[in-house]
Amino acid sequence: MATKSFLKNITIKNRKQAENLIKALENAENKKAKEVKIETMVEDIKDSSKIKEIFSK
Repeated sequence: MATKSFLKNITIKNRKQAENLIKALENAENKKAKEVKIETMVEDIKDSSKIKEIFSK
């Protein structure tokens, strides 16, 4: 989840908005997160010549 999506302030102006927020939170509580499979290995490259070689392709 993106950080901004849960760091925002919300303003509830009426009862209907409050009920909708509660329903959304309760619905989200029952959902399972999807399993993520990492298939590609990653390495940090700090050598400038290797970086230039990668971006020249």
